[in-house]
Amino acid sequence: MPPGHSTCDLVRERPAVKFAAIAGWADSGEFDIDFMCRELDVSRSGYYAWRGRGPSERDSSDAALTRLIRTIHQALHGNPGVRRVHAALRVAGHRISRKRVWRLMRAAGLQGRHPKSFRRTTIRGSKPVDAPDLFGRDFTAAAANRRWCGDITYVKTWAGWAYIATVIDLHDRAVVGWAIADHMRTSLITDALDMALARRRPSAGVIFHSDRGSQYTSKEFASYCRKNKIRRSLGRTGSCFDNAVAESFFATYKKELVHTRPWPTLARLRTETFDWIENYYNTRRRHSSLNYLTPQEYSLGYREISQIAA
Repeated sequence: MPPGHSTCDLVRERPAVKFAAIAGWADSGEFDIDFMCRELDVSRSGYYAWRGRGPSERDSSDAALTRLIRTIHQALHGNPGVRRVHAALRVAGHRISRKRVWRLMRAAGLQGRHPKSFRRTTIRGSKPVDAPDLFGRDFTAAAANRRWCGDITYVKTWAGWAYIATVIDLHDRAVVGWAIADHMRTSLITDALDMALARRRPSAGVIFHSDRGSQYTSKEFASYCRKNKIRRSLGRTGSCFDNAVAESFFATYKKELVHTRPWPTLARLRTETFDWIENYYNTRRRHSSLNYLTPQEYSLGYREISQIAA
């Protein structure tokens, strides 16, 4: 229902809506038909004639769209809100307003998931190897494999804590490298970077930006970056906004996967994380920062949804 409108405001808009409201209340036995017709200023004969005609073209269209919206919502693990569902409908060729999608999703009881807060895993080292901030909160990249960022987060399993490190390409926002382990040693982040280097094979000088956690300021990591011709970049201490893209990814990861179920083992978490990143986040999840394209679509050169729908 549009903001600022009540149920009564809506049913006063046109007779078909009034008749539909009467039918719903009548079927539930909540009110008497004569009373409802009188209060809504419609005739009993008009109501019974409407019931005999069956649903209107608009009602049939709403029903078909609702079925499609349910399919989209289910296919995307029950995660997308109105904007991402609207984008998926546009790609499927349905030119409808976002307000209509909102109305149909609300009527169907569908909504996106919202993030829960979580603790940071940034622990500053005793003898950090410093590096400049080469981003300055500019999280854009003119081309792929020029500017990467990453971070570490944690997940509680029945067998203990698991830690996840990521590498994200700022051009298409794809997760190009990741690793999961039961520790937070520097090898966790170098394993994620090994995957990114093998997958993308960037030219010398690719920038990798992170916070000032002990793993990212260690001598071991500085040596790894020199060996692989990676330029280190560090945000300021205690400022999540200096690594906002990596932080945002983990908020999405937590709300759309981690907080949806218990995790008995690290192996199960690794399997489900692989599926979520490789078969959903990088290929099917629409990103607001990419004009609601997926990372895969963006990397193929699309810049607008209309290019895909055409």
